[in-house]
Amino acid sequence: MEFLILGLMMFLGLHSTRIFADGWRSSLRANIGEPRWKCIYGLGSIAGFATFLRGFFEAGRDPEVLWVPPSYMHHVAAVLMMVSFILLTAAYIPHNSIKARLHHPMTLGVMVWSLAHLLTNGHLHEVILFGSFLVWSVMLLRSAIQRDAAAGTSYPAGTTGATVTTVLLGGFMALAFAHWIHLALIGVKPF
Repeated sequence: MEFLILGLMMFLGLHSTRIFADGWRSSLRANIGEPRWKCIYGLGSIAGFATFLRGFFEAGRDPEVLWVPPSYMHHVAAVLMMVSFILLTAAYIPHNSIKARLHHPMTLGVMVWSLAHLLTNGHLHEVILFGSFLVWSVMLLRSAIQRDAAAGTSYPAGTTGATVTTVLLGGFMALAFAHWIHLALIGVKPF
């Protein structure tokens, strides 16, 4: 469990600099340069990710049950995961109406992903992992909305074609992940 908590602190801590220390982050990036910042950020993220994954899978060998989710929650989670993948896809496809309206679909996608997993996983290590991501994504979204308001950020209107592409690609990725990739990467078949 120690590696899980340490890894989450590393990964989410590094990804929280815009929330808690945006001025310091900007100053450091200016002082060391964008390439070095990206290198530090990338290596730190990989180290944190690997550490929390190690802790997560170690804790899963002898899990502590906090609660047992009702079976219908898997259906709720399936719908939420479809929404999550569409939101994640919307972050990368230009000119889609989802990003135009919601502004931060990646963060919202992580929020929905973590909520879906909290609804279907009741072991302590799972609640720590997904709960941490849920709390972090809520704080990140709040911070991003405040930054947008302060900067007067506006988002261009989306197009129908880009929005349809976003929904179809996100839906396809959700289905592919649920039916094949999740089992291969995580060792758990969601359905």
